[in-house]
Amino acid sequence: MSGDRTLTTSQLCALLPDVSKATVYRQVGLLADGGLLEVENEQRVRGAVERHYRLRRERAVVDAGAAASVPPEEHRRVFAVAMAALLAEFNAYLDRPGADPAADLVGYRQHAMWLSPDELAALIGELRDVLVRRITNEPSPGRARYLVSPILFPAEQ
Repeated sequence: MSGDRTLTTSQLCALLPDVSKATVYRQVGLLADGGLLEVENEQRVRGAVERHYRLRRERAVVDAGAAASVPPEEHRRVFAVAMAALLAEFNAYLDRPGADPAADLVGYRQHAMWLSPDELAALIGELRDVLVRRITNEPSPGRARYLVSPILFPAEQ
């Protein structure tokens, strides 16, 4: 739901075909109750109310204290969900008519680098600065919506 997209729960279910609809509906409810999702608008569809949800970006941040309090198994579960969502987004892209990874400059690379704690902090700050400069771009002719998914963790020596 990044990029200020609004989606219905049904649309989220379509993006996450490997997750049961009941799970998606339950999680959307929990995220809305927790203030991470907000209802952008509602409309009646075949007698039911369909809600369009938007991510509250300012609430969708895990600070260092919260991350430190989560056990490794929970990190593993959250990472798996994030990767499943990323895979669903990528599959949806490839399934679109005219998808052209070469022309769209699609990239999925890994780079191993040796960094001190200070260098790591500087790298994270530099990446954040680069992303923040572009993240507020509005849709316009000539712009395509891209997902950027930085993943950072120490590799084995």
